[in-house]
Amino acid sequence: MTSIIIEKPRVAFAVKFMSEREKFGIEELAVVLSHYDIGVITTLKEYARGSRKAPKLLIRSEKGDYLLKRRARGKDDPFKVAFCHAIQLYLAEKQFPLPHLIGTKRDNNSMLQLSGAIYELFEYIRGTGYDNSPEATQDSGRILALYHKLLRNYTPEYEPPTGSYHNSKHIGSSIDQIPDTMSRNKQSYGGTAVVTDTLEILHKAYVEAAAKVNEIGLMDWPLQIVHCDWHPGNMLFRNQKVVAVIDYDSARMQQRIVDLANGVLQFSIIGGGDDPATWPDHVDEARFEKFMYGYDSVDMISVAELQAVPWLMVEAMVAESAFHIAATGSFGRIEGFGFLKMIERKVKWVQEHTDRLIKLVHS
Repeated sequence: MTSIIIEKPRVAFAVKFMSEREKFGIEELAVVLSHYDIGVITTLKEYARGSRKAPKLLIRSEKGDYLLKRRARGKDDPFKVAFCHAIQLYLAEKQFPLPHLIGTKRDNNSMLQLSGAIYELFEYIRGTGYDNSPEATQDSGRILALYHKLLRNYTPEYEPPTGSYHNSKHIGSSIDQIPDTMSRNKQSYGGTAVVTDTLEILHKAYVEAAAKVNEIGLMDWPLQIVHCDWHPGNMLFRNQKVVAVIDYDSARMQQRIVDLANGVLQFSIIGGGDDPATWPDHVDEARFEKFMYGYDSVDMISVAELQAVPWLMVEAMVAESAFHIAATGSFGRIEGFGFLKMIERKVKWVQEHTDRLIKLVHS
């Protein structure tokens, strides 16, 4: 595929917000599909996964199966899309497992811009979801290490985003907003004093964890392009091996350990049903160990990086929950205060078992 052409003019827990799903119009589809050379189309089927603001369509044609996507508003800055596409094209050249972008018929462009919208067409890869098995967990860690290793010396043409959940100045303000947001949403949580106690505990845990990570030396470690959204929902599996990694929209410049810590959290955290009070405090230690082993088998983790992982997990849990609950008063379908109390328990467990988690990797 030729270089990307653009016209000049944007931490795992799975969060589901219920809203009407965007759909393609018939005339819109006719125009968009005319820009691709995919042969005679036999079936079109709505692909109701991922963001409800980004409609997707599964296409079967005489040349293969494809997935068409219209970028959601706010995710459609052409320069940021170009940055993400450049990463995907580079990884595809290195045989990294991902759905290949399909270029337009006229100029082989990886994105199609029409009427102020951006469209992408991908090859469709069949696979299954994550089954929590040791084998799938280890391979997920291995593929993350491969991603980091391939991109270590990659120099992006477009300026990458920066920033992360680590030591973010925005977390404090998000935490401060939560009581008012919950009150506006008329959630019952036992009064302001009760929720304030939990928020103070979480804020203190976040600040202390960030300080420990900085003391270990993270700010002196090299930056590189990372995925920044490494969780089971962004992977497809076959025979407990990763066959495709999707969603590169959050890619940015960070220290790789920030990405790794969030990844191992997403693959080892234990959830449950709609009542977070029933969720266990501990992480799945077997999955934690397998994920880290898979990563280390491809790209060795330093002792200092390993020491930072549990504290970064604490930061990621607080940041992810605070951000969403400050915005909506809840975490997806789960009311906010119950979710925060669960995070408080999980944070405490990690704080008390940092040495144990580190030893799991060294054992």
